[in-house]
Amino acid sequence: MLRYTLLFFIVAIIAAVFGFSGIAAGAASIAKVLFFIFLALFAVSLVMRLLKTA
Repeated sequence: MLRYTLLFFIVAIIAAVFGFSGIAAGAASIAKVLFFIFLALFAVSLVMRLLKTA
């Protein structure tokens, strides 16, 4: 999932360079959503691991 976040981030940067603001905004918002989903899943897995070892 982090790979998709980086992919959409790169697409957003490339689109911003070429001036496609609609595409850049869309790709940036998708990357942001995927990043927060990844962050939430990481936090859940970290808590589950800490509870399992305790």
